[in-house]
Amino acid sequence: QVQLVESGGGLVQAGGSLRLSCAASGRRTFSTYAMGWFRQAPGKEREFVAAINYNGGSTGYADSVKGRFTISRDNAKNTVYLQMNSLKPEDTAVYYCAADVRRLYSGWTESWAEYDYWGQGTQVTISS
Repeated sequence: QVQLVESGGGLVQAGGSLRLSCAASGRRTFSTYAMGWFRQAPGKEREFVAAINYNGGSTGYADSVKGRFTISRDNAKNTVYLQMNSLKPEDTAVYYCAADVRRLYSGWTESWAEYDYWGQGTQVTISS
């Protein structure tokens, strides 16, 4: 019921920046539910990166990215963004956006198991 398409990944040098986008479509109203970003590096488990509530009024970040990454959303464009600055080699991973359509007009969660829909992922590679 929700389709998510990420874009914006690529290869950058350490210290550089990237902005990921995730466009949502489908029968659910984008402005009503929370969104999250997760990442998974080779051989590692999927981990929480950032999340945002339905209207952008509340956000949360993993400690590893706090102060460097910013999540935002544009409900008029059905899109969530992840601005990534001061990138480090350890940020290398496939980044996924996810929709928590059961968390309506509420907060957000770090738990990947509570997200209902996922994008296909976009590769981010940071060279040292």
